[in-house]
Amino acid sequence: MPRSKRKLTEMSSADDDRYVSKRLRHTSGRRARVEDTSFSPKRCLAWFREYTTPVEPDTLGPEGMEKFCKCIGVEPENVVMLVLAYKMQARRMGFFTKDEWLKGLSDLQCDTIQKLQFKLDFMCSLLNDQNVFKAVFRYAYDFARDKDQRSMDMETAKAMLQLLLAKQWSLFKQFDEFLDQSKYKVINKDQWCNILEFSRTIFNDLSNYDVDGAWPVMLDEFVEWLKLARSKSDVMTPLH
Repeated sequence: MPRSKRKLTEMSSADDDRYVSKRLRHTSGRRARVEDTSFSPKRCLAWFREYTTPVEPDTLGPEGMEKFCKCIGVEPENVVMLVLAYKMQARRMGFFTKDEWLKGLSDLQCDTIQKLQFKLDFMCSLLNDQNVFKAVFRYAYDFARDKDQRSMDMETAKAMLQLLLAKQWSLFKQFDEFLDQSKYKVINKDQWCNILEFSRTIFNDLSNYDVDGAWPVMLDEFVEWLKLARSKSDVMTPLH
């Protein structure tokens, strides 16, 4: 409570100026303290060290990643972990470097488990933006592939497609079956990017697919395979 019990309206002009000035200084100081504690690189780095080893203090590896996922209550295979890696621009799946960690979590303003947990739904919601989804999809290719290879092995590709497209693409199941029986052992970047474009633009009945378009041969073959499979299904379906 103020020392003086005079009402504000009874203050002199000089008193009023001093009062306002004091309040402003107090408010500014309080705001500065809040901002200072909103994100702490030092605290963020200390958090990172909880998942690294003395041998590799600047790299969070697979074991640390497992512990990290457990701490935030997320399965490693959850798509939110891919979004987090995208935010960090991590180069290798299963690894976060110190610089990647600080970059991504600084952007998210998270330096504790609780703050990151609070942002999980927000990170998932980013995928509702088609441009962000496209960026994450393209990022996933270089992130997940073996850096010694120019293409992504089929097992990894199928897992990533499952993660990203299974709930969004009505033909995903058929495409997954097609890959299982196809001759393809790897997927290159052009094929990868066109799979997303195909999933977004081609109708379920394939009626707007242009066989003379610039689609990769893989997708031409998928369309042929699916049409044949559907024609066989129609033949086998008894008429009522």
